[in-house]
Amino acid sequence: MLDILIVGGGPAGSTLAWALRNSGLKIAIMDKADFPRQKVCAGWVTPAVMQELQIDLDDYAGKHVLQPITGFRISQIGQKQVRSHYPDKPVSYGIRRIEFDHYLLQRSQAELLHGVAFSQMAPVENGWRINEDIEAKLVVGAGGHFCPVARAIGAKGVSELAVAAQEVEFEMTEEQLSACTVDGEVPELFFTPDLKGYGWVFRKGNYLNIGLGREDRHRLSGHVQDFVRYLKQLNKIPADLDEKFNGHAYLLYPHATRPIVDDHVLLVGDAAGLAYPQSGEGIRPAVESALLAARVIRECGGDYSASALRAYQQLIEHTFGEREPEPDLVERLPLGIKRLVASELMKTRWFTQKIVTDRWFLQSHREPLDTCAS
Repeated sequence: MLDILIVGGGPAGSTLAWALRNSGLKIAIMDKADFPRQKVCAGWVTPAVMQELQIDLDDYAGKHVLQPITGFRISQIGQKQVRSHYPDKPVSYGIRRIEFDHYLLQRSQAELLHGVAFSQMAPVENGWRINEDIEAKLVVGAGGHFCPVARAIGAKGVSELAVAAQEVEFEMTEEQLSACTVDGEVPELFFTPDLKGYGWVFRKGNYLNIGLGREDRHRLSGHVQDFVRYLKQLNKIPADLDEKFNGHAYLLYPHATRPIVDDHVLLVGDAAGLAYPQSGEGIRPAVESALLAARVIRECGGDYSASALRAYQQLIEHTFGEREPEPDLVERLPLGIKRLVASELMKTRWFTQKIVTDRWFLQSHREPLDTCAS
């Protein structure tokens, strides 16, 4: 019997296994995909994430894409862009998820069950039986928004406020590279006038990443097509772009209602619905939730009952705040007022840098977790 089966080989699952690498526990990671695998994601991480993961930046950059970010260009679609600039050192890094996830998984030191899809779990004495042939004392759901473990313990999904996104990342041809006007160190963000989401264009060396996410899933493909046409008009992306956009969804933490612990089960990362509400970023919450889970697992001494695992939920709420299933004061304001105020604020450097980039996207007001305490 395994001590821990982690379902999902993304940053949350691999970080949890890595954080427990010297615990003496028998750990396996199950994922239906074979790694390395493509993953739809804008793909940037802050220095806090790299510090929490104890990643040597020079070593990583020697074999993988690691695009320094020193600023952002931000606007509402149709308005003039405002640039924020950080001259001292990179405030974030662009990574390719196909590389980043594989790197984290390979160093996790867990048994890897690649190409194995989760089909079912049934209770057994002191744990669960998964797929009729794997037994584990603790099952960790790390499979993203549609994680099957989350569904198994009662995640409904339909009542939770989810963001739907479509994105593409591709290597540019020499002709496209020479014509590309996007600065790799300065990703560009475009908020929609209806305040339902934002799009981006982000260059990582020879790669270009384009996407758009919205809280309103209605006509998402149409919104993406409109955004692509807009970027072409601005000469931000190749006029001959014919790449296929892929979709995914994620929950915004304040509005997620799914349980994150049960007897011999806990959820981490997007499976727990931890994405930051303003930016939708999920990598840092995934990493931090895994580190917090590792801390609790080490301390509970093999007792994986719901009452023992409740300490994990308390740490999540202490780190990310209380969930807010009801709309907050700003969300209850009339849409017309919000649009007017947002349109004016997006024209100012103070708001775009101090609020949008510093607070929403970089989370610079939050200190990195102490990895040694995990």
